[in-house]
Amino acid sequence: MFSKASKKTQTTTKSSGNSSAEKKGGLSVINADLRVTGDLISESDVQVDGSVNGDIRTRTLTIGQNGEVRGEIVAEKIRICGTVVGQVRAKDVSLSETARMIGDILHESLSIEPGAHIEGHCRRIESAEEGGLTVIQAGQVVAANVKKENK
Repeated sequence: MFSKASKKTQTTTKSSGNSSAEKKGGLSVINADLRVTGDLISESDVQVDGSVNGDIRTRTLTIGQNGEVRGEIVAEKIRICGTVVGQVRAKDVSLSETARMIGDILHESLSIEPGAHIEGHCRRIESAEEGGLTVIQAGQVVAANVKKENK
């Protein structure tokens, strides 16, 4: 019933998925009853409904209404519905009406729904061809070719 041959067959069947989300690791969820202390690094998507006290680096991040992050966030796309205390750096940042953001936002694209709470600066960045970023504040270039940190 539970022979080695059947285990190998089951493993092969599970790993034969074609979806790109499966190849990238799918979605990682921090549930509402979970508190994480430390940095999170993921190649895939992350959803935070609980509490994270540390930096987050990921492709796509969603912070639920009851979610809370205290630390720096670096991602391609961020949707904030809960609370963030710290700097946010992303290509696309979206704040819902329930968002509470305390810290600076570095972005290429920023959308803010009425009712969102923001304490901090919003600065537009542009991707440079060399992989760096250009920070623009009040129409003036503040910093050019800023490299992302690799930890």
